[in-house]
Amino acid sequence: MQQQYTEVPDDILTGKDLDYLSDMFQWNYGALKKANQGTNMVADVELKEMLEKAVDLFDDNLSNILNILQNIGGEENE
Repeated sequence: MQQQYTEVPDDILTGKDLDYLSDMFQWNYGALKKANQGTNMVADVELKEMLEKAVDLFDDNLSNILNILQNIGGEENE
């Protein structure tokens, strides 16, 4: 029997939500790999620092996405 909600709970993701999170993860993972590769290939200090900041940003984004996925379901995950 399906449960009826008067309001959508915060801890529910739809298939569309999961598809979007998957896309965001893939975009950030690809960008992280390219930026990280760039840090190993450039000699310009300023450009290397910018790429390292980009690596940190993409890594943070990946962590946030994984955190969202880990916290869905609330008590069921415990």
